[in-house]
Amino acid sequence: MNDAAHPSGPLTLAIDIGGSHLKASVLAATGRMVEQPNRVDTPKPAKPDAVVAALLEVVKPLGAFDRISIGFPGVVRGARVITAPHLGTDDWYGFALSDVLAEKLGKPPRMLNDAMVQGLGVISGRGLECVITLGTGMGFALFDRGYPAPHLELSQHPVHNGMSYDQWIGNAALQKVGAKSWNKRVRKVIGVLATLVNYDTLAIGGGNAKRLDFALPIGVRTVSNEAGITGGIRLWEPLLDPLFVANEVMALPMR
Repeated sequence: MNDAAHPSGPLTLAIDIGGSHLKASVLAATGRMVEQPNRVDTPKPAKPDAVVAALLEVVKPLGAFDRISIGFPGVVRGARVITAPHLGTDDWYGFALSDVLAEKLGKPPRMLNDAMVQGLGVISGRGLECVITLGTGMGFALFDRGYPAPHLELSQHPVHNGMSYDQWIGNAALQKVGAKSWNKRVRKVIGVLATLVNYDTLAIGGGNAKRLDFALPIGVRTVSNEAGITGGIRLWEPLLDPLFVANEVMALPMR
């Protein structure tokens, strides 16, 4: 990497943890990638030690960086994981992932839910903006005038006949019922979210967003899956400083 080729300012290592893949890149202060994304399959089983070891391998070929942004597929509080539906909540509950990576990589970290990170990469900062990701499961994030709303793990809420959003429109459902039926389900979910959230805009990302084959309603659009990485630059905006200060002192919820 040629440092003269990118704008001055801190370089951010952006990590996107998913149920299927682990991805990382280095971002310039503008948010532009200065290293091509590196990725590996998520370990199976995806226990914390195995995932951390895999992340260190993903990061190894990348260039220098000054800070770390982490998108995690579940509920997080400050440095700690609360839920990890696609990695194993029992193994991950209370695991201080960002602290562990900070110790091993020697740089300060910030961590948010992965859908929230992707949302930060695509929102306009105007009105009430909703973001969902279609991948291993369904990620969800909500933003009010550019600021993240409290995270709701909507993917684990029932949507149809007792099935959660993850079960109904996640990748396993796509493989089971086929693209035609899956698209009908996603179209219904968009309608449910319009009623539930009353959003101004809805952005749909994730690896399976490209499988949508129907005309999207006004105010709904698909976005690049790269936002799961590029959104990492915005975790360090001063606007979000209070969010991370507040998270640092929050205790883990009772189980």
